[in-house]
Amino acid sequence: MEFVLSPTIGYVVLIGVGLAMAAVVTMMVKVETKWLGTRKTSEWFYTAGRTIKTGLIAASIVSAWTWAATLLQSSTVTFEFGMAGAFWYAAGASIQVVLFSIIAIELKRKAPMTHTFPEMIYVRYGKHPHKVFLFFALLTNTIVTAMLVLGGAAVVNSLTGVDITLAAFLLPVGIVAYTVFGGLKATFFAEYINAGFIFVVVLIFVLAIYFTGPTIGGIPGMYDKLTEAALLNPVEGNVAGSFLTLASAGALVFGIINIVGNFGTVFVDQSYWQRAIAARPKSATGGFILGGLAWFAIPFALATTLGLAAVASGVILTEDQVGQGLVAPTTASVLMGDVGAILILTIIFTAVTAAGSSQLVSVSSLVTYDVYRTYMKPSATGRQLIRVSRYTILLFGMGMGLLGLALLHIGLSLQYVYLLMGILIGSAVAPIAMSLLWSRTGPHTAISGAIVGLVAGVAVWLASAYAIHGEITVLATGDTIPMLAGNISSISTSLVICVAGSMLTRNRFDFQMLRQKIVVLDEKMRSIIDRDADENMLRRASTISKRIGLAATMTVVVVWPAPLFLSGYVFTLSSFTVWVWLAALWAVAGAIVVIVLPLFEARRSIWHVISHTDSEDHNDVIYDQDTVMGTPSISVLVPIDGSIQSLRAMSKMHNLLQEMAGVRLYLLYVIEWPEENKETDENIMHQMQKEGYLVLQSVVVPREAGDVHRIVKVGDPSTRIVEMAESLHVDMIAMGRRGLGGTDDTLGHVTQNVIRTTRQPVILLD
Repeated sequence: MEFVLSPTIGYVVLIGVGLAMAAVVTMMVKVETKWLGTRKTSEWFYTAGRTIKTGLIAASIVSAWTWAATLLQSSTVTFEFGMAGAFWYAAGASIQVVLFSIIAIELKRKAPMTHTFPEMIYVRYGKHPHKVFLFFALLTNTIVTAMLVLGGAAVVNSLTGVDITLAAFLLPVGIVAYTVFGGLKATFFAEYINAGFIFVVVLIFVLAIYFTGPTIGGIPGMYDKLTEAALLNPVEGNVAGSFLTLASAGALVFGIINIVGNFGTVFVDQSYWQRAIAARPKSATGGFILGGLAWFAIPFALATTLGLAAVASGVILTEDQVGQGLVAPTTASVLMGDVGAILILTIIFTAVTAAGSSQLVSVSSLVTYDVYRTYMKPSATGRQLIRVSRYTILLFGMGMGLLGLALLHIGLSLQYVYLLMGILIGSAVAPIAMSLLWSRTGPHTAISGAIVGLVAGVAVWLASAYAIHGEITVLATGDTIPMLAGNISSISTSLVICVAGSMLTRNRFDFQMLRQKIVVLDEKMRSIIDRDADENMLRRASTISKRIGLAATMTVVVVWPAPLFLSGYVFTLSSFTVWVWLAALWAVAGAIVVIVLPLFEARRSIWHVISHTDSEDHNDVIYDQDTVMGTPSISVLVPIDGSIQSLRAMSKMHNLLQEMAGVRLYLLYVIEWPEENKETDENIMHQMQKEGYLVLQSVVVPREAGDVHRIVKVGDPSTRIVEMAESLHVDMIAMGRRGLGGTDDTLGHVTQNVIRTTRQPVILLD
């Protein structure tokens, strides 16, 4: 078999691009921790500080929801059903994310300190329901991870000839590297890069195939070729056998399966709950709504381009190749040569790595909080939690390849697993959602809905396959009708049980219990959560999310497609032109949201990093500043230890420099702590930093003092003073001759060490 690209290119993408992405993401995390004052605690590792803004949440949602299946299966169903396939893939998988905005804001209202959704289930329903829904959560992450690796490895193999087994094991290497180091924040950075790159590539394909490439002949050429293809090979179940209609029975069936199945892969996937947890309360609603609408553009535009182009250009694939999702990569290579093949290979690889990182963090959080802290060591410290999470990431990361290969050797294609997901996990959707939305849902109702729904879905699926085909095989069970019946049975049975059971229950759950019983170890994080707990704002956001979510859902799945389906409308050249331009402009709008909005929201942080106004090592720094306008003409580091001598030094330095414009003072308080004991538990370290910060806050600095920065460090005082002077590039160090030591020497030992080791001028004031 001849391959479009050489194995060398395959290895470059697998290893080179993977490690390059890991290096970039790791550097971004390092920049944040060094120059923006971020403390790497267990809370930061899992929640990214709970301060992520709207743009980054939206970009993260787009990336996490863009699997290999998104890029591959969307073109596959378009190849099979025409333009209706592209529409129903996008519509059937975007509304869940938009509707999840309701869950996200309710989580902020009722359980703002939670780390995982099973943790919330444990508080509300108890131990046994917790184990049931923890099983569903881990099952979801396992299925999604296996699909990611399976799709990615299949594409690498088909385009480059790299052994599929080796590809499956090389894919997770870069993912594990940066996820172990940076946790959820690293995932956010990786997802931002990935989402932006995907949008750029999608727009390149749209531009090349519809507007600049000679092969298809632009929009009119595509229209003519699709019309001719329908005459030669009409689509069964489509009006007039046309590829240019939304009146497609097959696409509608796929759309229903897509809608039902993807509720499970959003509402039962810890990665989306983790984004809701990480978001600022003000950003939770907007992030999910914008993310869902922006994501719509990716399968819509990409499949309308590559999926239809596959039909128009007469791409020939076997049934197995279609099932493996090779329509998009084959078409890209046929129409754009090596460039197209490399582009599709790279975006699939980055999609797998970014979404895979999300799954790794999700699994590690479930194991850490819902297994280790809940059942093994409830008193675990933050350092112990991070250690467990990193071990989990390493183990699960190494097992990702095995999951994908297991599906491959069983004989299950990407399309098969994609359609099966809703049957296996859809029954958990209603109980999980109602745990936040309805106070009358009880533990027995929740468990019954999840388990009975699963049993009903599997039973109906297998029975339908046997009734139609007379046997139960992979081929028979993979038919769309049994899949449709099983998906609907699973989610609807669970929903009926949960609604009926809740209506019959008189007891009501007090959601305040979620606030009281879910513990956040980091005191600083608790204060941030309490500060942002604006109930009026959260109620307004909840109302907005419900209105927009329901309106968007009705528009996308009913108002828009229903007239086109029921009328049996076949697109003319003019209406098809509008359709293509709509897909292209939607992709441009999505790119702006994903690429530009996060940069705009982070403009101040970016400027701080570029201007190097902060210190080089902030892992143990609490930072505060009173900023004035203008560029400082001189900067001075003034160590403060609370002694009279140090306070006098600060005051005299101000008097000496008060005539100068734009003086910048760095007030540094060093908590003396042996270097060999620096790896202290984060709670003790944070308490020490807090006390040091209180010392600095008590220092009265005249209003006209200029630009004042307060910094707390832990370690050897003289070493830290010298390090800070160098990293801040101060013009001088001003300090007292003696400190709290109170010796009779001319100079205190800290002052002596500073003078001996620093390269900056030192002014001694007494």
